[in-house]
Amino acid sequence: MMRVLLLASAALIAAPAAAQDHSAHGRDDEPQMDHCAMGHLPPEQCPPKEDHSEHGTMDHSAHGSTDDDASHVAMDLSTMDHSQHASPVDKSAPGAAPESAVPSRAFDGPRHAADAIWGADAMATSRTQLARENGGMRTGMVMVERLEARLPTAGGEDGYLWDAQAFYGGDINRFVLKTEGEGEFGNELEDAEIQALYSRAIGPFFDLQAGVRLDPEPDTRGHLVVGVQGLAPYMFHVDGALFLSDRADLTARLEGEYDQRITQRLIVQPRLEVELAVQDIPERGIGAGIAKIEPGVRLRYEITRELAPYVGIEYEAALGETADIARAAGEDPEAVNVVIGLRAWF
Repeated sequence: MMRVLLLASAALIAAPAAAQDHSAHGRDDEPQMDHCAMGHLPPEQCPPKEDHSEHGTMDHSAHGSTDDDASHVAMDLSTMDHSQHASPVDKSAPGAAPESAVPSRAFDGPRHAADAIWGADAMATSRTQLARENGGMRTGMVMVERLEARLPTAGGEDGYLWDAQAFYGGDINRFVLKTEGEGEFGNELEDAEIQALYSRAIGPFFDLQAGVRLDPEPDTRGHLVVGVQGLAPYMFHVDGALFLSDRADLTARLEGEYDQRITQRLIVQPRLEVELAVQDIPERGIGAGIAKIEPGVRLRYEITRELAPYVGIEYEAALGETADIARAAGEDPEAVNVVIGLRAWF
């Protein structure tokens, strides 16, 4: 029984092999497999390789996708001529046009092509409106920088101070109005001034300003004003001006401040103000040189962007001859004040 099973298995295995068509074997037109190129035979049993060095400039366009392609695997591609292959234009070559070159045909058409469709008059009005909406608009703002009460830490009268400005105009030319002053509660106003200025942008961050200044107190006096105002590197807000009075007194004032955000609403603002005089002005208690400095720091909280109460501390000191004039009048040339105030704009 076992012998019958073995003979039946052998017959089943041999049947597919017997069914294969071997009638084409040995024909001359049959593609022959290159066993040497495939590494199936040892080198000594393979015929010598043909020299294909002269194929460096041969045309491969007629090669078909037959098994003969395998015989070109070992070809030395380094000797092939690639001179006809396409290559990108070398922009750095002498005489080549730069990348930013504009073709001359770009200027062949009309300057305003839309005029041919809508008419020159209609498009002139549209272009004027477009320029106005993209930098030509006039805007205005009122900024109250400081509106504060001053409480001396070493005793004395409580005081108040205001410092505000407004402008109206465009990005280049503006009219600017500034005012500031101070006094003591329950007493007369000590100092006050109003400035009317023409402001012109001289760069992306600075304006040149010129105009007049009127001081109602402590005595009526007019000045010519020239100065600059803007944003210095590292986001310092600066304001500097020279003042020539109608009595030939030349003075100057420098102000600088910096907003350091602690959060989106809580802001620390260091501030410094310096006043200078070229000559003595005894009727105002000012001596030549650096007359006064006021360094301070304020912490404000923006309830909204337009409204921000603040608290702070400020040191105020007269220097040089101005300090001597203050002492001679029985006044203390130095003071430290706690300030409580409001900053607002609209």
